[in-house]
Amino acid sequence: MTDRRGIRPAPVAAAAPAVDSDAHKIGDVDLDPYLRPAPLVVVLSGPSGAGKDAAVARMKELGYPFHFVVTATTRPKRPGEVHGVDYIFCSHADFQGMIDRGELFEHAVVYGEYKGIPKEQVRKALASGKDVIMRVDVQGAARVRELIPEAVLIFVTASSEEELAGRLCARGTEGEEALRRRLATAREEMKEIERFDYVVVNREGELDATVQRILAIMQAEKSRARPRKVSL
Repeated sequence: MTDRRGIRPAPVAAAAPAVDSDAHKIGDVDLDPYLRPAPLVVVLSGPSGAGKDAAVARMKELGYPFHFVVTATTRPKRPGEVHGVDYIFCSHADFQGMIDRGELFEHAVVYGEYKGIPKEQVRKALASGKDVIMRVDVQGAARVRELIPEAVLIFVTASSEEELAGRLCARGTEGEEALRRRLATAREEMKEIERFDYVVVNREGELDATVQRILAIMQAEKSRARPRKVSL
């Protein structure tokens, strides 16, 4: 049909069916878990000297909005470390008190010193919707897996034993016997690598690339068809 000028009017589009503007659904599939993924618990583990602390420190410098769990420990402070930022440094008596009061999520003896994850930090961070990043030794990672089956476990390692030994020596905080003990422990810890979800090789001089690989893992985890659901 045309008007007097012979022009055919444009067809009128059919009105879209009314939908709930707040609903993110297509058919019966709810897309909210993919648009607003639940916070992750990410465990960075691996041998001493692999670069776990360095990776966390770099993520902090770059301003990523994660909650970085501050581990409690009885070991002495290393140069440049800050109490309450890098670790919660405490005496053996104070640490035992936290154990007795049930304040620790998990704890272990590592090279003769206690290390533990405070429960309240993890709970508050998850409740606020923040992803949680924690650094633990390989023994502690196994314990976290038992307590939080949906945690993402990432094994961080140097690219060779020589590289690992060089980093430990560069610290200048331990004698020759202690270094030998750490390397022997590292060889045993490497045997657990297949128990982890991911492996990130932290090559010397490539810390930013290491951080980007960790972030890529986290992004991939948030795009899973079956999202992880952490419950404590």
